[in-house]
Amino acid sequence: MKIVRHGLAIGIERVGSEFFLSLKATGKLTHKDYEKINPMIDSALEGINDPKIKAFIDGSELEGWELRAAWDDFKLGLKHGSEFEKVAVFGNKKWQEYNSKVGSWFISGEVKYFEDADEALTWLQE
Repeated sequence: MKIVRHGLAIGIERVGSEFFLSLKATGKLTHKDYEKINPMIDSALEGINDPKIKAFIDGSELEGWELRAAWDDFKLGLKHGSEFEKVAVFGNKKWQEYNSKVGSWFISGEVKYFEDADEALTWLQE
């Protein structure tokens, strides 16, 4: 029996003296994942006093989205896009780099793609 893992882990990560919203996507995300994830993201963002959020997204284990989940992701970006100052996307697939560029159209802050997690975190701290 093959076990299929998918979902999104959410946390607040401290690097040096700064805090980042940290997201790790795994597998192929589904609409049901977003039904669970969205309230958690809303709650995590509500707890941050500074309206300009720096986020680290680890997509190194992300395989993609179902069509409806991609729509859910788009709506999430529209809802919270103005709250982000910087978003560092860490990945290892060319399509992730392209998605980062498209995602930057819907976020008021900077979005940058990285193939090295440490470089991504360094950029967030600048």
